[in-house]
Amino acid sequence: MTAENTNDSPGDRLPDAAPPERAPNPRRQNRIAAMQFLYAWDASRPEDLNESVRRFFTGQERKREHYVFAEELVYGVIEHLGDADEAIRAYAQNWAFERIAKVDLAILRLAVYELLFRRDIPPVVTINEAIELAKTFSAEDSRRFVNGILDRVKTRLNRPSREAVAD
Repeated sequence: MTAENTNDSPGDRLPDAAPPERAPNPRRQNRIAAMQFLYAWDASRPEDLNESVRRFFTGQERKREHYVFAEELVYGVIEHLGDADEAIRAYAQNWAFERIAKVDLAILRLAVYELLFRRDIPPVVTINEAIELAKTFSAEDSRRFVNGILDRVKTRLNRPSREAVAD
C-alpha cells in the first residue's frame, strides 16, 4: 500500500518522516548552560567564581557572547542562593533537602531565582522551562516534583503569572 492511494485508511499509510528537530531557542540554550554550570558548581564550589564562569562559558559550543543571559542567571542564583534554598526547603514537603537529586536542585535553584528576582520573566515561562529541563535532564518523576515546588513558590508572588513586570 502506498500513501498516495486515497482508499487507504490512516493506519495503512507509511508514517511521515519525523520533522527535523529544531535547536532550542537561545533563552532555553542559556538556561540549559546555566543549569549545567550550577550543577557542576555545586559539586566543587570553586574559590574563583569568575574564572570558573569564564572557563565554563568559553568552553561551550557557541561564542561566550551567546551566553550573556546564562551568566546573569548563574550570578543571580549564586547571589541569592540562601533565598532560593530556603524556598525549596519550605515547599519540598516531606522531602529532605539533602535527598533532592543534584540536577533537580540545580533546576529548582535556577527557577526559584527567576520567580523571586527576575520580574522581567513571566512566572509561567519560568515554570514551563524548568519542567522542560527536568524532562530532558532528570528522572521521569522529576517534572512533577519540580512543578509542585515551583507552583507553590508562584503562589507567594505578588505579580501576574503570565506577564513580565517592568521595574
